[in-house]
Amino acid sequence: MKNNNKKGFYFKQYEAPFQTPFDKLFGIFKELITHTSGDFDEAIDWLRELDKEYKLTDEHYTIDDFIEDLKKKGYIRDELKEDGTSGIGITAKTERAIRQQALDNIFGNLKRSGSGNHKTKHSGNGDEHTGEFREFHFGDGLERISLTESLRNAQINNGVADFMLTENDLVVEETQFKSQMSTVLMIDISHSMILYGEDRITPAKKVAMALAELITTRYPKDTLDILVFGNDAWTIAIRDLPYLKVGPFHTNTVAGLQLAMDILRRKRNTNKQIFMITDGKPSCVREKDGSYYMNSNGLDEYIVDKCYNQAQQARKLHIPITTFMIANDPYLQQFVNRFTEANQGKAFYTGLKGLGEMIFEDYETNRKKRIK
Repeated sequence: MKNNNKKGFYFKQYEAPFQTPFDKLFGIFKELITHTSGDFDEAIDWLRELDKEYKLTDEHYTIDDFIEDLKKKGYIRDELKEDGTSGIGITAKTERAIRQQALDNIFGNLKRSGSGNHKTKHSGNGDEHTGEFREFHFGDGLERISLTESLRNAQINNGVADFMLTENDLVVEETQFKSQMSTVLMIDISHSMILYGEDRITPAKKVAMALAELITTRYPKDTLDILVFGNDAWTIAIRDLPYLKVGPFHTNTVAGLQLAMDILRRKRNTNKQIFMITDGKPSCVREKDGSYYMNSNGLDEYIVDKCYNQAQQARKLHIPITTFMIANDPYLQQFVNRFTEANQGKAFYTGLKGLGEMIFEDYETNRKKRIK
């Protein structure tokens, strides 16, 4: 009899997953609205230009149809602009969709490396099973007893014919203790974040939105505070991230670190950390009298020393600082090296590509240990 079972590979032309005309345009729109800092009109103008070049729509579904669907689905609303004229703005539903897309784009690349739920290396009460077993001890909860392994022990120890289950047969499965983490994400919004023909603020925004979505949906007991720093430093809400813009600011790293530590002092969690995304050197500090001392020429020793002092203070508070430096100037790397040494933290010298993956991996790594 002839064997028709053939083994091997079958290759065919790639077929993209089916998307409705709305879904196809909505993915592009979410990317554009992030780049335009929430400016709907500018995002639509860009979408129309892309439509002309790449034929995204046809006579059956136009950009105007897409805008009408955005209204019907609750993604945009009519609003008054700052100058008093009427216009269109995005809703909270769109803000959530943008954060989710950022999370999928960044965190999706990490899921291939294996499962995990950022647990600590310490075993204890928790819901993350390790696959390891130990003998039952007095005080262990009944819900932690492994029935399969316990029955197996009873059969081995007492036989099948005269079945009997004793305390000595019981085993429990170890679980990992999940620690809580309080994180402050610092984002540099000085003017250099858009200089030299490179948009550095948009990738920083995407990372912040993805990290916020990750924590609020998967690790709700963790806390994330986001602050921006230019001439001064101030906190922003998660919902404000899509609208974040760079200002005509210098870089007051000291103010950002001071605010970050003030925030973390009020957190009850033992595990605390600061992530700082910056591309420039510290060039500004605020004096006690309220005036600003600024110097953009090279590394000013007076400003730099204040940064080192803040790094040491954070170390005394057991707050590690992880710096993501998106610049490659040797003298700036030397500053970051000394800053990191003063804090005993970590530093990554990275371009814009891969920034999100690096931050997520470091977040997961830090969640596997207790910061003491």
